[in-house]
This record gives sequence, structure tokens and C-alpha cells, in this order.
Amino acid sequence: MNDSFLRDCLFFTSNRLTRDITRLAEEQFATTGLSPSYGYLILLVNGTPGITQKELAEKLGLAPSTLTRFVDKLEGKRLVERKVQGKTVLVYPTDKSLAMEEPIRQASRRLHDGYEELLGKEASSMLSDAIKNASEQLNKR
Repeated sequence: MNDSFLRDCLFFTSNRLTRDITRLAEEQFATTGLSPSYGYLILLVNGTPGITQKELAEKLGLAPSTLTRFVDKLEGKRLVERKVQGKTVLVYPTDKSLAMEEPIRQASRRLHDGYEELLGKEASSMLSDAIKNASEQLNKR
């Protein structure tokens, strides 16, 4: 059977890429004890104390309910704390999350360097831009 339809299918190829990059990211973030998603969430909170959960969800491309679960878990580990102002939930770093910033940044850098080494600097940048643009276009529907 001809399987060329798989190579031409954005759904299939993007899912395959997601699995591959997730594996690389999890390998690099293993030293932090966090998943890559939690690591990047912490970097956002550390960099913008008092960021709203809504802003975090938008920046990370997560559904609000998913973001709430992430923050619940990190709050349970004492890596973030929430404060409610009216209907708005603000997320703040803790001393523990601030202490983890450098190891998280190192994991992120290793991930970036790793895929850049495999794909090439220019190809990595072009692929990231193409994926971002495609995502924005698909979200306009």
C-alpha cells in the first residue's frame, strides 16, 4: 500500500514531530524533576510575578482548565502561589521556584542546542516560525 498520504498529511507529520520533540524535551528537563510544560510555566511566573492565569494559558497555548490543573500541581509542590483579586487569579513565584530558574533555563538551553544541532540553526528557526504561523492561521477559523 502506498503510504505517501502520511507524508503529505499535516495532522500525521505534526503529531510525529510533537512526539519526537517531546521526547527530547523530557530528556533535557529530567534533571529539573519537572516536565517541560511545568518548567516553562515557572519561567513565565518567575519573570512576571502576578501574571494572570488567563495570560499564562494564552502564552502557553493551553485551555484554561488545563492551565488550572498545572497551577494546582505546582502550587501543591510549593512552586507557585495564587492570589485572587476579584474574579482574577494572579500567580506568583515562590522562593523555591526562583531557586529552580537556573536549572530550568539550562534544560531549555540544552533542548534548544540539541535540536539546533540536529536540524541546523537556520532550519530550526524557519521551522519554529512556520509552525507558529500555521498555528495562528488555523486558530483564525
